Amino acid sequence: MIQIRHALITDLNSILEIVNREIIYGTAFWMTKVRTYDEQLVWFENHEKEGFPIFVAVNEQQKILGFATYGHFRTYDGYKHTVEHSVYLIPEAQGQGLGKKLMKHLVNYASQNNVHVMVAAITANNQASIRLHEWFGFKHAGILPQTGIKFEKWLDLLFMYKIINSDH
Repeated sequence: MIQIRHALITDLNSILEIVNREIIYGTAFWMTKVRTYDEQLVWFENHEKEGFPIFVAVNEQQKILGFATYGHFRTYDGYKHTVEHSVYLIPEAQGQGLGKKLMKHLVNYASQNNVHVMVAAITANNQASIRLHEWFGFKHAGILPQTGIKFEKWLDLLFMYKIINSDH
């Protein structure tokens, strides 16, 4: 049975492992230098201070299988109801519906916490992420070609969005 809960400081090493695995091997996270524990701690503390969620998915043994979060889309106050989100899974948890569970939890949380629009910035060839977002009703907003580089290849950035609350 998978449980989704708010992340604790004791989860930080597992979250850091997921992040660093993606930095080293993947193209979903456009960083090339692995993060240190202290850098990830600052990230965690900033999310807590700003009131942004970090959710983890854990199995019966409390092993972290993935995490989902959101934060500022842009820091200008006019964007205060728009967030950019992320969902990451360990490789052995991919393709089993866990991304949908985390995304559903994140979207539900956003809808109850003053979020008007969720934005996804996706590596344009990441078909699994695109399908996940489409499944949740995210719309394509455009592609910025050759916006980043990783593994000596130019990467295109696809923006997708979902209007969560039409009240604002």
